Amino acid sequence: MNWSVFEGLLSGVNKYSTAFGRIWLSLVFIFRVLIYVVAAERVWSDDHKDFDCNTRQPGCSNVCFDHFFPVSHIRLWALQLILVTCPSLLVIMHVAYREAREQKHRVAEGENYRQLYLNPGKKRGGLWWTYLLSLIFKATVDVVFLYIFYRFYKNFTLPRVVKCEIPPCPNIVDCFISRPTEKNIFTLFMVITACLCILLCLVEAFYLRRQGKGNAKKARVVGCRPQKFDGFLHLQLKQLLLIGHC
Repeated sequence: MNWSVFEGLLSGVNKYSTAFGRIWLSLVFIFRVLIYVVAAERVWSDDHKDFDCNTRQPGCSNVCFDHFFPVSHIRLWALQLILVTCPSLLVIMHVAYREAREQKHRVAEGENYRQLYLNPGKKRGGLWWTYLLSLIFKATVDVVFLYIFYRFYKNFTLPRVVKCEIPPCPNIVDCFISRPTEKNIFTLFMVITACLCILLCLVEAFYLRRQGKGNAKKARVVGCRPQKFDGFLHLQLKQLLLIGHC
């Protein structure tokens, strides 16, 4: 992996995020991505190899493992992390689109051009909606994956022993899961961090919505001021014309 590219993406996301967004980014990178890369992959590396059933019937252990572990924790977490981090990249792409459009406009109009965006990274207009929708999407992805984990693995925990009677098993056999306690600890840790990320996304969305309302009020106040000033000028002009006639 090219860490310089990854560092550039992280700095870009951090630059255009709010304070809550920076906390979310730190939580995802430190407590989810790094834990996944450094520790979780090693814990689940031997889950199929060390899944033992007390029978020598060919194919029995494979069928039972597929029944109790339809999707690996590691693959689900990898997919979840990819989908959760992608919306932040869309915000960077939107800002890059604004900057490129501003550059083209400056080249076309010359030096005395009128700026399209006072600050391309300012969360207003389309960028505000992009950022808000990215927060909703990230929270929705985490909620959906938590539900998937809950459906596949009841209460987010793994038992030490599972009983299997799926053909070609000759009868009810006991199958033993490798490192169940360690896997349960990592699973609960990932669930808690996902819940914290959901909470941060909702808080940030609420904060962004209030910020958007405040910006709209300021824009309305600024838009009304020129009209009052023009009315004042119009009144002064009338008075001058009356004085001239006198």
